[in-house]
Parts: sequence; C-alpha cells; structure tokens
Amino acid sequence: MDTAQLERVYRAEAPRITAALAARIGDVGLAADAVHDAFVEALEHWQDAPPPNPGGWLATTARRKAIDRLRRARAGQEKLALLAATAADACYQTEAADDDLLGMIFACCHPALPRESQIALTLRAVCGLTTAEIAAAFLAAEPAMTQRLLRARKALRSTGKDGAAADMRVPDPDQLADRLAEVLAVVYLVFNEGYLASAGRQPARRDLAAQAVSLTRLLHRLMPREPEVLGLLALLLLHESRAATRFDGWGRLIRLANQDRSRWNRELIAEATGLLDRALALRAPGPYQVQAAIAALHAQAPDYEHTDWAQIRLLYDRLQAMTPSPVVLLNRAVATRYVVGPEAALAEITPLAADLDGYRLFHALRAGLLTGLGRDDEAREASERALALAGNPAERELLARRLSF
Repeated sequence: MDTAQLERVYRAEAPRITAALAARIGDVGLAADAVHDAFVEALEHWQDAPPPNPGGWLATTARRKAIDRLRRARAGQEKLALLAATAADACYQTEAADDDLLGMIFACCHPALPRESQIALTLRAVCGLTTAEIAAAFLAAEPAMTQRLLRARKALRSTGKDGAAADMRVPDPDQLADRLAEVLAVVYLVFNEGYLASAGRQPARRDLAAQAVSLTRLLHRLMPREPEVLGLLALLLLHESRAATRFDGWGRLIRLANQDRSRWNRELIAEATGLLDRALALRAPGPYQVQAAIAALHAQAPDYEHTDWAQIRLLYDRLQAMTPSPVVLLNRAVATRYVVGPEAALAEITPLAADLDGYRLFHALRAGLLTGLGRDDEAREASERALALAGNPAERELLARRLSF
C-alpha cells in the first residue's frame, strides 16, 4: 500500500476511531493524537503487507497508543482504567459510531471554547489535519498552534457538568438548536477560509474548502432531516460548483459577472438545488437555507445582468430579519443596484460606513457605485481604501487592476 492509499484509508477511518476513543476517555485531543500515532506506525508497517482490515488495525493501534500516552503521563488513571477495560475492537464497532462521531463534532464546537479553538479542534480531531497543517492554514507558528490546541483540550475537559464524558454526548433536544448553529458556523468559517483565504500567498485553500464540504456531508448523513444542515450543504455545493472559474491561469480572481458559466459544475448545482428543495419542504426556514436560495438564483441565471435581482433583494430582506447584520445590508445593496439603480444602492450603504469602515468589500462596492455615477475621484479614493484593507493576494490584484484603468 503506497502513501496515497494509506492517507485515503486514514481520512476515511480516522474520524470514527477518534470519536469512539474520545467517547470512552472523554478527551478529544488525546484521542486525535493517538489516532495520528497509529497512522505514523502504519506508515512504517504497511508498505509491504497491509492488513486485511485496515480500519480495525488502526483502531486497535490507536487504543494502544492512547494507553501508552496515559501511562507516560503518569496521570489520567481513571481514563486509563476506562480504556483498559474496553474491548480491543470497541473503537471499531459500527453500531454506535455515528453517535460517537456526532458527539465529538459537537464537543469540538462547544460554545465555551473560543471560535479559533473550535475551528482548530474540528480540523484536528474530525478532519484529521496535523497541527502543522492547521498552523499553516491560519498562518500561525506550529508551537503557537500546539499551545492553542492544548488550551482548548484543557477547557473542553472542564465544560461538562457530569464530568468529562458528558462533553462527548450529543446535546439534549432543548439545547440542540443553539449548539447545532455553533457547529454549522464553525464549518462555514472553515469553508470561507478555504474558498478565499484571509491572508497569505495562496488566494484559496482548496484543501480546507474540501474538508468543510466533507464535514457538512457527514453532518447531513448523521442528521438527514435537519433543514439548516441541508441548507448549508446546498450553499457550499453551489459555491463549489463555480470553483473552476474563480481564478484565471495566472491565479487572478475573476468576478462573478465575468465567470464562464458554461464551465460551472451542473451536477453539483443539481444536487444542491435538490437538497435545498428538501430543506424548504420541511418548513423550518433558516439563514443557511436563505443564503443557499440566493446562490441558487445566481447558479440558474443565464448571465449576471439577467439574474433575478428582485428576488435576491427580497431574500436578503428575509435574511436580515433572521440575522441582522450590516454585511447582509451591504449585499442587499448589490441587488438594489440592478433593481433600482446605483444612486439608490449608494444611499443604502452610506449609513453602514461607521460599522463597515474596516471592511474591504464595503469600500469596493462603494467604488463601483461611485464609478457608475461618474464620481471618479471619489471612486478612486474608495478603491484605494479597499486595496489597503485587502489581505488576499488575488483580491489585491483585482483592486489594483481597477485602479490602473
């Protein structure tokens, strides 16, 4: 088995094995580290003769690695006793695997943890990324990321009312809605960082976007009738359907208005619209469903100008009622530009200046509206402000290109 095949096995099996271990010892971080140790051992032993049951081998080895870590630490005797009493194959039982995995996802996104720690733990334990990979994704030094993960693990162990094991459980029904919203927010943040990196040399992190899509598919499989899970998955797939057209051959960002729609992935669009239809049929609307509906209107339009901007404007009104935000109003103004005109759109965003002065897209939109009104000097000043705030190299290049005209 070559390294690529082994990595595929690891990506497929690691989340469930980690979740099963975490459920038994109440420690997501220790479980993730033990599974990673098992993968390192697999690299050494599987080259010539891979086992007939790779998942079972990884589960057994991870359990042994967890015991070794607990013994070396000379602590965690209660966890060690729990794990030692567990059957060797208990971490690879399929009956409770989904519950364990879902519980671990909720644990990683516990609201008591800072958002950056939620993201790091999710990428580590659920997606299987190494500490070095997570640090690179967020432009942090690996030692700093290691400390962040350690602090998150320590905080997570102290969040349960009935002891650490409680942290690994799916929340009670009366808490599920709020906790699920936290999970979905973390996944969406991971996707957005992958879709358009906030900083660094790479304009996009396709690996992070793919991890977020995979995690949302997993949530959908585990919670098939949750409308907002359906909505988020539809939203991510609609964004992913345009991935091949977002950058040109030189890595330059291509605006939605200029993308080659014949190259959009119609299979993903069809899957997404089907998911959205199922979500809407459940009659429990939420913000991800509304955002997916907006993205679907873009996907179905023959070109940018003939998009159903009036409907999009109404959907942004609905979204603003659900989750009031100046960014939602800013996006609504884009639709206003095509429904009413640039002067009306400019009037809508002017009151947002105090809240969004540090937001690059506010100034970029304002520059476009001012250009449409022939106020070129003001437009140039707004473009320069947007450029100063942009951290993504592709966005900076696009804004600089505007200024050169």
